[in-house]
Amino acid sequence: MGIGELQTIATVSAFIAFIGVAWWAYSPKNKKRFEEDAQLALDDEDIESSSEERRNKDKQ
Repeated sequence: MGIGELQTIATVSAFIAFIGVAWWAYSPKNKKRFEEDAQLALDDEDIESSSEERRNKDKQ
């Protein structure tokens, strides 16, 4: 097995990984999660109060 074959295998593997990540990122079931995450930087809510609310939700 020569260096050319190893480079071909690496290229094909990287391409398959790229397609997998792109499919995951643009799949409809992840749309709501990514939209919520995009709004995190724009939220005016205090970080401390939101973290306390999350802790209380986890306890319930």
